[in-house]
Amino acid sequence: MILSLYMTVSTSALFDVHMICLLLAAQVTVSQLNLVSHSVVAAPYQWEYPYLLSIIPSLFSFMALPRNNISYLVISMISAGLFCIAPLIYGGMEKFPVAQQLYRHGKAYRFIFGFSAVSVVYLVMVIAVQVHGWQIYYSKKLLDAWFTSTQDKKKK
Repeated sequence: MILSLYMTVSTSALFDVHMICLLLAAQVTVSQLNLVSHSVVAAPYQWEYPYLLSIIPSLFSFMALPRNNISYLVISMISAGLFCIAPLIYGGMEKFPVAQQLYRHGKAYRFIFGFSAVSVVYLVMVIAVQVHGWQIYYSKKLLDAWFTSTQDKKKK
């Protein structure tokens, strides 16, 4: 039950988040190699570089699944906090002055699909934090289930 729920959350929700990560990698690549002018593609923010490493926790969690490897799952949980949640929190703090200006003065300078860019970025950040939070939560539940089954095997 927990494993199937974990796999469902891992594959569908993390696929969406990592599609954003793929787009972010394309943005960083284009920006660093100066393939397109900065007026077409915005330069990446500082928090976007470490967020590119958010694929690492997913790789560790998928490596943990075939043999119920507890150590890989623990590494996955720790790296999810370090590479997924922490850059998003830093990014939220970095964008706060722009969000505060939008709230206080109603001035937005960039728009995405008719909405202020800072609002769209915060919406995406909230969704990403929720998905990575679920990843950590269900990893913990799976870790508890594996640990209990390991202890039961040792008793016999």
